[in-house]
Amino acid sequence: MVLINCQYLHLMLEMLILNKGKVKVREAMKMKPVTVSPDETVKQAAYLMKTHKIGSCVVVSNKPIGIITESDIVRKVVSEGLVGNKIKVGEVMSSPIIIIDPFLSIEEALITMSKCNIRRLPVIENDELIGIITEKDISRISPILNQITEEWYNVSKIDEIHYKQQIFSGKCEDCGTLSAQLKNINGRMLCEDCIDALKYDE
Repeated sequence: MVLINCQYLHLMLEMLILNKGKVKVREAMKMKPVTVSPDETVKQAAYLMKTHKIGSCVVVSNKPIGIITESDIVRKVVSEGLVGNKIKVGEVMSSPIIIIDPFLSIEEALITMSKCNIRRLPVIENDELIGIITEKDISRISPILNQITEEWYNVSKIDEIHYKQQIFSGKCEDCGTLSAQLKNINGRMLCEDCIDALKYDE
């Protein structure tokens, strides 16, 4: 199979946005995603993944603060020779996490996954976790998107500009508040109140 270059993939994805259909994230997402506490062990998280036949768990402490995936467990626990029942999820989870609005299109979700080099997006509405959408969910709906997704992950690098424009969920690096509306401000993840305070100081 001929490898499609990044420029062509970007063009294809942008065309999908311009000609997007009516399928919204909320129609394609999985409801009631499996969650885990940051204080639970990696072994407990792995058991949940096995039981529910999934590849990740959203980490929640009142609000979504991270995600732990099979890859995290392999890279950060197994390959390091650590014991899963002695390591807390909070020690190896990816945090903060990029999130998405349920009323955006699946094409826009794919754009974010592609440019940020991720395969899943927790879905947040009114600061509450209501679902999760993965590239597999999108692929099942659209064979064209499936093909583009497969090619994209062969060549993809993080688009730093797009990445910094995303909304994140996690802990504010200034005040420590848990927020589902974090933004990347000069390399720091800040909540809305701290961003407003910066504007006031200026």
